[in-house]
Amino acid sequence: MTRRTTLIAALALVAAAALALGLVLGGGASHPAAHPPARPATLVAEAPDPLAAQSYPDPSGAVRHARAAAPSAVAAQVAPGAPSLAQVKRELQRERQIQREETGHSHLEGYIEPVTGAFSPANVIPLKISEVIAGGNAIADFPYVYGGGHASFIDRAYDCSGSVSYALAAAGLIGAPETSGQLEHWGVPGPGHYLTVFANAGHTFMNVDGVWFDTAGRAGPFSTRWLTARPSLNGYAVRHYPGL
Repeated sequence: MTRRTTLIAALALVAAAALALGLVLGGGASHPAAHPPARPATLVAEAPDPLAAQSYPDPSGAVRHARAAAPSAVAAQVAPGAPSLAQVKRELQRERQIQREETGHSHLEGYIEPVTGAFSPANVIPLKISEVIAGGNAIADFPYVYGGGHASFIDRAYDCSGSVSYALAAAGLIGAPETSGQLEHWGVPGPGHYLTVFANAGHTFMNVDGVWFDTAGRAGPFSTRWLTARPSLNGYAVRHYPGL
């Protein structure tokens, strides 16, 4: 055997030994290590809702109720092509001027359908607000159950924060259900032009284009979450989505 052949054989033995050592140290895997399994999502506990009694809790009705559609499916039913904010402002000014001339005051009110409880705005609004309204309409008459809508947006019943989260999700304004305490930090501080969320550790609701969306204060377990009477605003963080 020539010196060249001997050298090549020795190098091959060294390479084989190094490979064997790597397999032992690496647990025998000759491929890149797999990613560690994703940790299961943990639900944040909702604080007791002090207004739960006014929301007509109905666990038995929730068992029989059909599941809601995904918020994205609800939003897809809203016609695209929303006007720009500048167009909306011009249209609002025009409609308010007409109403002032006809009635002597400028307040515009939407319409709440008495059978389904669905809310229809009276003025031109941006697409995102239309989608929030569509989300709210989709679950307007669903039962109230503490914790409802938190394991998934798709549920048979919704509590206060589950309801608000579902409506916001229809417009892509929230990525996962949040508790009322978490909604204290949603968006940015202060009231919005079309959409304002009120939240504290135990309860949350919102105002959408002048109409209240709230589980508390309804007329019964299957009545609408859209309300015209203003709830107490004391003790709530006031939040809105930038631009809305």
